[in-house]
Amino acid sequence: MKSRWLVGLLLAVFVFSLSPAAMAARGDKIVRTKSLDGLPVIKSVCALLGCQVLGSLDTLPGSTAPSSLFLVRGLLATTVSWTLSLLGLQSIEPDLPVGVEQDDSWASSQATAAVLDQLWDRTPMTYYGTTAWESYFTQPATGIVRLRDAHCGLRETGAGVVAVIDTGVDPTHPTLQAVLTDGYDFTRNVGGGNEKADVQQATAAVLDGTCWVNQATAAVLDQATAAVLDDPDHAAFGHGTMVAGVIHLVAPTARIMPLKAFTADGSGYTSDILRAVYYATQKGAKVLNMSFSRPISSAELKRAIDNATSRGLIAVSSAGNDGQSALVYPAAYDNVIGVASTSNSDVRSSFSNYGYNLVWVAAPGEGIITTYPYGSFAAAWGTSFSTPIVSGEAALLVGMQGGATQSQVASAVAKAKLLTSDLHYGRIDLYQAVQAGRSLWPSAPYSAVPDRCASDSIDWTEAP
Repeated sequence: MKSRWLVGLLLAVFVFSLSPAAMAARGDKIVRTKSLDGLPVIKSVCALLGCQVLGSLDTLPGSTAPSSLFLVRGLLATTVSWTLSLLGLQSIEPDLPVGVEQDDSWASSQATAAVLDQLWDRTPMTYYGTTAWESYFTQPATGIVRLRDAHCGLRETGAGVVAVIDTGVDPTHPTLQAVLTDGYDFTRNVGGGNEKADVQQATAAVLDGTCWVNQATAAVLDQATAAVLDDPDHAAFGHGTMVAGVIHLVAPTARIMPLKAFTADGSGYTSDILRAVYYATQKGAKVLNMSFSRPISSAELKRAIDNATSRGLIAVSSAGNDGQSALVYPAAYDNVIGVASTSNSDVRSSFSNYGYNLVWVAAPGEGIITTYPYGSFAAAWGTSFSTPIVSGEAALLVGMQGGATQSQVASAVAKAKLLTSDLHYGRIDLYQAVQAGRSLWPSAPYSAVPDRCASDSIDWTEAP
């Protein structure tokens, strides 16, 4: 089924020591050497077998640090089978494509109409130093997960850096600009992680009126924002900016690191995801948001995430949108918080995957109103948008204890509303999770009273 985006337009007018890393492509291989300084080894192998080393996957772009993980082109699996140990290679796996998680079904007409009516409320409001539409704050999901209670009642608004491995982020969006930190575009090998780089002005669409365009997302774009194309090449445009906006909604004082590992059509490669995970780990991120999945496990992806969580990062990933009990990765790894989607009626979304061995918790994922490129806002469906609610929840807990571990955060997040066993601990409750954090870290200081809580009938004379 073709998924859709509703767009209303008023008027639309690594660096590597050998050579810059090339873009990943089908047939490439992810190769690990036995040596921690594997460059001489892999160069020798490719000189012998006629393959090409495209770059390192476990070092920062431009770094000359030793590497043992490489992307290689032209290395035949039949050749490697007998040369692995002899030539100093430890392992090899195909560089498989991966897709971001988007629901390809549309919500019921009644629910859709309600969300769209709310989305059009553009009343500007301030939010922890930024400006956003009122619909962003008053959407049903915020009440369901008790966002205001966590911010105002327990005075937690988040801290640390959340790395968003996705299609990039609009760096000029007024709601996000102030909280963005060092990012990178692994699809082009340039700094920044700018999602808008995927739109060429010469090919930007000019739409008149209201049209159904692309994924199951409703986006409202103002004049002179020719940003969305009705073609498969831009099927996921805006995905990363939307994910970042959900994180900011939940944890407004946390920072966001945009790591672009997917192109505007929603596709990416395992190699770029690996580079992003290692980048986030080495650049000081505290939370990994991974709104994507692949149907089979990857030894190197697991190794990268193991390395990240061992260094204190908290990994969160979407459970997928196939509506079945099936393992997908990285959500199914033991040290990743797998996230399913629930509706605004507090039941599992029909499109959401489920299962005790896949899902740790669930969060709202239908009609989530969030930021969209070119200063706009959108409503989106899918586990992609449940996942950043939980990543934001993790950032709230990091605000209480900067050294919080994956297991500590997972245990606090598990203080949720039990729905059914196929959603493990159930739908998250931010207030209960922060209370659990208070038990874990009783000496954690309270944040300053947020300005937007001033109108609440809360007694701030004592800590809650």
